[in-house]
Amino acid sequence: MSLLWLRVAVLLYGIAALAVLPAALYDRPRWRHIAIPATIAAVLFHFVSLAEMLSAAHHRLPVDTHETQTLLGLLLALAFLVVYWRYKTVSLGIFILPICFLLGLLPAFHPGQESTTFPILHTGWIFLHVALLLAAYAALLLSLLASLLYLVQERRLKQKSPTLPSLPPLETADQIALKALLFGLPCMTAGLLIGSLIAQATVGISYFRDPKILLAFAMWLVYIAMIYIRRHAGLRGRRAVYLSSFVFFVVLAVWAANQFSDVHRFNAP
Repeated sequence: MSLLWLRVAVLLYGIAALAVLPAALYDRPRWRHIAIPATIAAVLFHFVSLAEMLSAAHHRLPVDTHETQTLLGLLLALAFLVVYWRYKTVSLGIFILPICFLLGLLPAFHPGQESTTFPILHTGWIFLHVALLLAAYAALLLSLLASLLYLVQERRLKQKSPTLPSLPPLETADQIALKALLFGLPCMTAGLLIGSLIAQATVGISYFRDPKILLAFAMWLVYIAMIYIRRHAGLRGRRAVYLSSFVFFVVLAVWAANQFSDVHRFNAP
């Protein structure tokens, strides 16, 4: 049944992704009444599907690529709903909802068959480690998208063109970007600390020579530097986009380092 619920969620994400376009780009509020309820329903089906998927696999956290994609898509959809509830803007849905649709598409129709015999994965601590880091990555992506929207509105103002009413005001976009970063930092910090404790108990000091771990801590330092620069230097607009983009590429590098990571090959003996 988990695949059925996930397929329903993917269908609803697709409907919401289509409906949000006229709502955000052409200022048609009636389409918003389709996009938001469809997203809420998709999140509910998505959550049920993920819970059943993990229960059927007898573990409480994602352990393969498809399960991780499913959790990340759910976190992004929840982030979009939180932003809408707080700021009443659907503009970020132009980017986030298609991403949620794509993240759920492959697990829904081509589910993975990977399994693991790594005993530590069946504990609640590793679940917190994965969930907190995924929440931090989702917050970083949300911040990058909000900074891009800020840049679009700022450019139109400098060109003395009318601002797009479907996009949030400059101050709102900047607040979304900053608050997303402030939310993501404690998630990333706690996730890295929990992962460090687990790895120390399983693989020992070699944990700190793993390329993915070194990049993850480097990303954490860059994350802190970005928040400090934004808050104390008033960084906005193009420079904020460049900085967020740089950190996002560091995140991609951390994910790519999984190919060379010994700690994160859970099927290893």
